[in-house]
Amino acid sequence: MERIFDFLKDLSLLNAVSGDEGEVRDYVKTALKSANCDIETDNLGNLIVFKKGKNRPKNKIMLCAHIDEVGFVVQGINSDGFISLSAVGGISDSVVYGRQIEFKAFNAGYSAHGGSSVTGIIGGKPVHFIKGDEKDKQPKLSELYADIGALSREDAEKYVCLGTTACFVSEFAEFGNCFVKGKALDDRLGCALMLDMLLSELEYDMHFVFTVQEEIGARGAGVAAYSVKPDFAVILETTTACDIAGVEGEKQVCRLGDGTVVPFMDKGTAYDRELYNLTFETAYRNNIKIQTKTQIAGGNDSSSIHKTAGGVRTICLAAPCRYLHSPCCVIKKDDFLGTRVLAEKLAYKIAEL
Repeated sequence: MERIFDFLKDLSLLNAVSGDEGEVRDYVKTALKSANCDIETDNLGNLIVFKKGKNRPKNKIMLCAHIDEVGFVVQGINSDGFISLSAVGGISDSVVYGRQIEFKAFNAGYSAHGGSSVTGIIGGKPVHFIKGDEKDKQPKLSELYADIGALSREDAEKYVCLGTTACFVSEFAEFGNCFVKGKALDDRLGCALMLDMLLSELEYDMHFVFTVQEEIGARGAGVAAYSVKPDFAVILETTTACDIAGVEGEKQVCRLGDGTVVPFMDKGTAYDRELYNLTFETAYRNNIKIQTKTQIAGGNDSSSIHKTAGGVRTICLAAPCRYLHSPCCVIKKDDFLGTRVLAEKLAYKIAEL
């Protein structure tokens, strides 16, 4: 248990905006040096890992988690050295004002200070100067700017350039009754689960794919599935939990503490019905907490995988997570660990189908 939470913490603190995932990819490669597996990086940046188990499965199985996260990219620098940003992935305007972000040099050779990270703050018009109807309006990201303490455009360009990516800055911490908070738990949680499995002895041969560019359209997953050509895919993810004050009934979608979330359908996929039933049966037989989503919403890498290479039968196992795509995603430890157990047991069941 200590190992898997160390993975989760380390991965959460890394920066890997969609299209700029090198930090996480390098971490995974290093973590797997002792895992006795075959590792390949494809042209898009997906990390495809194959590990032999004790037995050869009847079906080729691919487990999948994405290494990218939502973030920002520099799209302009004004004469005063303030930086305009564009969101990379789905970020609500409501979570950005006043946030600390970290820029990563787009090209270390371009940067005058050697390509190390730079801190910035997302700012805008002070609340004291907001009057009339403006008080009721949420400022849009396009109306805000990043402040890195530069004095001019020329000064700012010593540290960032057009195309430089940036991520939220957030501590990883445990709090309350076994809750954990950190940035990018979507989907470093799935990555931690797969690393833990890869460093364990497997019953069957399996493919594990650490995908890129999920947050901007599940682009890497389709490419990886075309290469692997699995019969079945199990996506390991987080999913939105709205079990918060003021939200009741089915609008909560799922709840922290109620176990792994297995959707029957979302905006990108109608999941394989036999796998859906098998997942619940496997959970019940092993006393693993499990729930489904009470809203058809969201999506994940399955949206690309299930319609690739002649079709792939897919299912998703997700840990419920509050405040997705913000600096502070929140999960509960038991849901995380339960998803780890269920992922392995379900994969072995699928191998025997």
